[in-house]
Amino acid sequence: MLLKFKRMSLIVLVLFLTSSLLAGCGGGQQSPSEPAAPETPAEAPAETPASTEWQLPQRSDRDPIPADQLKIGVILIHDENSGYDMAHIEGIKGAIKNLGLSESQVIFKYNIPEDETAYDTAVDLAAQGCHIIISNSYGHQSHMMAAAAEYPEIIFVASTGDTAAFEPVDNVANLFPYTFQSRYVSGVVAGMKLKELMDEGLVSDPYVGYVGAYPYAEVVSGYTAFFLGIRSIVPDAHMDVQYTNSWYDPVAEGEAANALMSRGAVIIGQHADSTGAPSAVQAALDSGKVAYCVGYNIDMRSVAPKAALTSAQNNWAALYTPTIERMITGEAMPSDFSGGYEIGAVMISPLGDSCAPGTAEKVAEVEAALKDGSLHVFDTANFTVDGQKVTSFLAIDTDGDWVGDVGEAIENGIFYESTLRSAPYFSLRIDGIKELN
Repeated sequence: MLLKFKRMSLIVLVLFLTSSLLAGCGGGQQSPSEPAAPETPAEAPAETPASTEWQLPQRSDRDPIPADQLKIGVILIHDENSGYDMAHIEGIKGAIKNLGLSESQVIFKYNIPEDETAYDTAVDLAAQGCHIIISNSYGHQSHMMAAAAEYPEIIFVASTGDTAAFEPVDNVANLFPYTFQSRYVSGVVAGMKLKELMDEGLVSDPYVGYVGAYPYAEVVSGYTAFFLGIRSIVPDAHMDVQYTNSWYDPVAEGEAANALMSRGAVIIGQHADSTGAPSAVQAALDSGKVAYCVGYNIDMRSVAPKAALTSAQNNWAALYTPTIERMITGEAMPSDFSGGYEIGAVMISPLGDSCAPGTAEKVAEVEAALKDGSLHVFDTANFTVDGQKVTSFLAIDTDGDWVGDVGEAIENGIFYESTLRSAPYFSLRIDGIKELN
């Protein structure tokens, strides 16, 4: 029997946790206070929802701000020592350069935790005359929204956020890239290496490990895309995910990588913000193990020169440039803004020397297909859940019952990620992947 799914929305979970005064976790991604248990498929009731339509709200144009007068505030969860934060810093600076603005028009606030400090920082930036204030961590969002209600003339952008479409004010926005696309491409790179190792007789079990921060939709979406990229090359591959319960913990990330390698994983992927996992994989390779890695945010060849195959990366400038430009033109700020290879918002880092022959050509082929829309990462023909094909997924909750009731994400067999809102909502646990904790 085909299954039809309804899924809990992170939006309502966040609202519940906020009302309960529970603090969110850090690291710049989606992070409710307590990790949610993996969801399990359930048969849909006979009744269908009254409506499965979902449209992002329309916004009105605003008064334009002369480019030389524009002032920008940026709130960062960490600093340049975090690959995730460094990518945002580079994205803001790239946007400023693209628009011909001066870096003196930007005020950076570093190491801002996901508590009242974020609200105080947003208010301080407002007091300093910022016209647009951008934060880069999910846990900043509720504090940004609180400040936005007090300063309706200022635009507040919560990168990685997911509530802008539901806020009672229209001076808020969320943005996020199609990271799942670059995850898929990095998985293809890993799959090419895995196939090479198997063809050479160095590996018999196509077992892959993945170091994840938390079991939230963004991480699940990313590791699933990575795995599907691998399976496009090695159909029998299987993967275990080890969580660290932290966005940035070099020691825990290294330990998780070592634990996965001790179980037999020969390639380690990651959704965590440090170089801990790649460093551990390089040490394992140096000791004689067959071990390679795929990183995130930054090129990991500096810490894993032989082990690093590539990294999935975001080009935040591709999102920040049009967002900041709207302040100058007065064009309406959409509640959600996202994009992938088609606007240059995602990419992979240069291929490492250990990549399999033919990898560059295969990557070019896959990237071209993603750009022209002929390849869809979450084609439901390529995965199952509990042995069955997924035919429906309602992604948006509007009535507060923790279950998606509108926003059909699957159309013509394709799960469309980050189109009903910018933040990821793919949270299916597909066959072939096991979460260890």
